[in-house]
Amino acid sequence: MLNKEKLALIEEMLDEEEGSLKGETRLDEIESWDSMAVISLIALVDEHFGKPLSASQIKKFKTIQDILDYMG
Repeated sequence: MLNKEKLALIEEMLDEEEGSLKGETRLDEIESWDSMAVISLIALVDEHFGKPLSASQIKKFKTIQDILDYMG
């Protein structure tokens, strides 16, 4: 899956406008990044990439690129 497709999944999950997120976007700058988004991200990564993701791993993520890198 291309990064563009991964970004689209994240934007949809966060209910952000298409094309609004970039790799360098900081998570703490995204208004919709909250505890529900964390749960949604765990489900998204498991469903689409078959990878387990814990809250402690997510706490280490600072940017969208960190999420993209984890997705592989």
